[in-house]
Amino acid sequence: MAESSSVQPAGTPISSRVAGYGLFMLTIVYALNFIDRQILVILQEPIKQEMGLSDAQLGLLSGFSFALVYITAGIPIAYWADRTNRRNIIAGALTIWSGMTAISGLAQNYTHLLLARIGVGIGEAGGSPPAHSMISDYYPPEKRGTALAIYSTGVHVGVLMGFILGGVISQAFGWRIAFMAVGLPGVLFALVFFLTVREPQRGRWESASQAAYKPSLRDTITLLSSFRSFWYLAAATGLTAFAGYGNGNFAPSYMVRSHGLGMAEVGIVLAIFGGGGGLIGTFLGGYLADRLGVGDKRWYLWVPALAGVLALPLAFPYLLLDNTTVVIGFMFLVTICLNTYLGPCLAISHSLVPPAMRALTSAVLFFVLNLIGLGLGPLTAGLLSDLYTAHYGVDGLRYAMLTVGVISSPAILLFWLAARNLPRDLARSKQLMADY
Repeated sequence: MAESSSVQPAGTPISSRVAGYGLFMLTIVYALNFIDRQILVILQEPIKQEMGLSDAQLGLLSGFSFALVYITAGIPIAYWADRTNRRNIIAGALTIWSGMTAISGLAQNYTHLLLARIGVGIGEAGGSPPAHSMISDYYPPEKRGTALAIYSTGVHVGVLMGFILGGVISQAFGWRIAFMAVGLPGVLFALVFFLTVREPQRGRWESASQAAYKPSLRDTITLLSSFRSFWYLAAATGLTAFAGYGNGNFAPSYMVRSHGLGMAEVGIVLAIFGGGGGLIGTFLGGYLADRLGVGDKRWYLWVPALAGVLALPLAFPYLLLDNTTVVIGFMFLVTICLNTYLGPCLAISHSLVPPAMRALTSAVLFFVLNLIGLGLGPLTAGLLSDLYTAHYGVDGLRYAMLTVGVISSPAILLFWLAARNLPRDLARSKQLMADY
């Protein structure tokens, strides 16, 4: 696959304006994805009080149950997206997950809420893999790290808006109205997205034969299985997400229990310093990888590895100090470091495979990421919090979050191992795609 700016797109031209608009709209969709996903996190405390839930139940609700459906549905939807109109899939998925978020406000017990969140997970499974594939057709290889990082900032725009809206609306009108207020606008935006976004030609930056190649599911899994770097980076992203989701999903509860903040205060603080830190880290990760990776593609993996080295020691003052102002500052720095990985890892994964494998490659990567990160992170944090609280009282949650951070630290080694194997895998990929 060509890796220089001299690559010219095949097929129907798409202007930079059209590509930019498509990226902008996809980023909004991703923001809505995370508003609807993370709204539950900011609402955990009032839901826990009304329904009498444990932290383990909250972790299961916001993590494992959602992730199980999300990753199971993600593979077949991504395979479908590699063969049909990706814009239409995203518009339909947005309609489903937004509607199910609104329905969450009608839940009368834990089972109702669990079923509604499963519905959100099914819808959201159709969001990111098709979007990643579209972006890789909007932009050439040397710009994908930045483009995919810009898209990935939607996570933190969504978290930011979810925390603000959830905190303010729930305090004023209750948690049920908060679910409805963030869910219903997404249904309307899905129609706007469907009518205004242009589907790019698949494989427009590759040769005609590469663009026309239609692999089977088995072909894709077989090819990915042969790239050792991909599986190291997938495991590394999973462990990084383990810390991000495990601690991020309980950050509101931590600020309430250990630092005495109210719901509206928590929403604003986490929106600005959590969401803002995530925005900065996600963009920087992709931007630095694209800049440094011009000479050596291993920088796409060295950037998140070095960020992990910085994040681990910063987590101790964030979770152990009692000065709320200082804690917020360290939370901001940790959040920046923990969010540098997604854009570079997506970009380098797409560089390993032909165009018709990109949505499925993203789905496989997200399968690992969400199984380990979203599935096990919040559940582990919740179980440890229940266990530690029996011995340490209110401090049990902070010790649980610190334990989750330490458990995730082998991600640093895995990123380094992925980088060590990357040159060989890229060379092999280039030779394979030359044969298509």
